[in-house]
Amino acid sequence: MLRCWVGIADGLKRLRADKDGVISFEYVIIAACIVTAVGAAFNTGASGPMKDALTGAVNTIATNVTTAGGG
Repeated sequence: MLRCWVGIADGLKRLRADKDGVISFEYVIIAACIVTAVGAAFNTGASGPMKDALTGAVNTIATNVTTAGGG
């Protein structure tokens, strides 16, 4: 158990020291925020122009993919 904890601690130290790792982590945080916002917009109780715009865009993409695929 201690060996696992030491391994995790070492990994976190390297992540903090690695500039690319920090940037990657920031992108993960941004992606999580975007997913949360889109999820809130598509919530069953949500309504309004944002939900309408996102639903329309997704439906247009789905139609174009189906048409391009021949199905």
